[in-house]
Order: sequence, then C-alpha cells, then structure tokens
Amino acid sequence: MTVAAHLNFRRAADELGLSPSSLSYTMRTLEQNLGVRLLNRTTRSVQPTEAGARLLARLQPVLQDLSAALREVDEFRDQLRGTSRINAPETAARLLVRPVVPPFLAKYRDMSVDIVTEGRLIDIVAEGFAAGVRLGEAVPQDIIAVHFDGEAGFLAVASPHYLAQHGVPQVPDDLRAHACIRHRMPSGKLFRWEFARHGQMLAMDVNGPLTLDHTGLMVDAAADGLGIAYVPERAAQPWLADGRLVPVLSDWCPAFPGFFLYFPGRRQIPAGLRAFIDVLRQRLA
Repeated sequence: MTVAAHLNFRRAADELGLSPSSLSYTMRTLEQNLGVRLLNRTTRSVQPTEAGARLLARLQPVLQDLSAALREVDEFRDQLRGTSRINAPETAARLLVRPVVPPFLAKYRDMSVDIVTEGRLIDIVAEGFAAGVRLGEAVPQDIIAVHFDGEAGFLAVASPHYLAQHGVPQVPDDLRAHACIRHRMPSGKLFRWEFARHGQMLAMDVNGPLTLDHTGLMVDAAADGLGIAYVPERAAQPWLADGRLVPVLSDWCPAFPGFFLYFPGRRQIPAGLRAFIDVLRQRLA
C-alpha cells in the first residue's frame, strides 16, 4: 500500500523505516508467494498492475479497520505515543508551530509532530498524513474540518517607491499597465488574481516580468520595488506595519474564511491527532 501511495520505492522505504533494497526484496517475495506480479517497475516509475490495483482496493478498507481497532487499544494506555503527520502550507504551519505545538509536546512527551509544508493539494490519506491544513474553500467537502483561524484575505501590495514612479491603480483593470509579480502554483499554473466589490466578482490573469513560486519571495520582491504582488495579508503584515509595503485596491480585496485542519472520518481519528485537536481548541479558547 505504501509503495502504491508514493509510486516510488525510496520514498516508501523512508516512510516504513526500511532500506529501498529491503523493501524491494519484500515486494518480490510477496509477488512470488502470490504467483502474481503486483507492480510494474522501471528505472523511472512504479505502477500497480491490474492485479495489484484490485488487491489494493480490497486491502485498503481491511487494513484501515485493523488500524482503527489498534488505535482503540492505544487509548487505554496512560501516555500517548507516536507521530502525528500534518500537511500544511507554510503560512498555516507557522500558526501551528508557535501557539499549538509547544504545549502539545509538553503535555504528551512521547508524541512527536511531523509537519510537511507545501503548497500543492494532496490526498492526505494516500500520502500517509493524519491531517491536512488548507483554506476553507480548498477543504474537501466530504471530510471533517476544524476552523482554527479567523477571516483572512489577500492584498495587492507594492512599495511606496514603486507607486511613486508608476502611479496607484484605482480599479483592477489598471493592473494591466503595471508590473505584476506573478505566482506560479505547485501545479505549474499561474495564479489568477481574484477581486470582489459590491457583489461584482473578477478573476484576472496579470502580466509582469517576474514570476515566483513562494509567497515570501513575492513579498520581498514587492518591498524591493519590483512590482505589485497579490499575497495573503498575513504574509505581508510585517512589511505593511513598517511602511515598506502599502496596500492597493483594498476595497476590491475581500476577506474569506481562514485555515481549517481537516482529517477523514470521525470513527478513525488517531488518538494522537485527537489530542492535538484538543490542544488546538484550548489555544483558540
């Protein structure tokens, strides 16, 4: 199941705490015992065969039920043990690391927290995470979520020096005459800038000489006078506070629900994750 989730022996071996050669030998032994090839392997890729995909589909619910049963036994122990793996964008990870992780680790000394920061949307179950963190609009509809962040918003920001040279845009369409710092998402697509006012919604592709794939770099570039960036308000706040950046088109930049921690199914919440959520809620209170 782990090899099929990662489609890569090295990453699967890392998760399982094995060497790639040991994992490869184990897979070959399993296939020999079954008399069926389960994975097609090349030097560059790994894919389940038709037989492997069918076996995987039957095994997943069985092993999930087994994991749930073992977690119920874990709850009878006085002290929680294990690792809670959480996938989150960098901005959300910062919200968890400072106020939530320290009291959690202080209370549950045999627990550890593994936070992976990345921007791409993933299947947290398939990639071995106990929970994920995303903005409200990006959380899957059929999943349990805990809202732990207030309203957030994106802002168009630029340095005073840039605006003195190029003027201040008054409406989103004015951006077509400006150097915009574009954001390339993990999927490779360019992020469309979204605006709203008085019920009017607008999403636009912008032009500019610089494209970046990291919010922090976009904020730095805007502060250095390279153009206008469209970034989460929280990411730009330190620069806004000291005047290195100023907002533009503020009345066109709507607020939206902030971050949610989400996880599958109420009946299969690992005890460690449940404890982490309890600490999260306490900190919110």
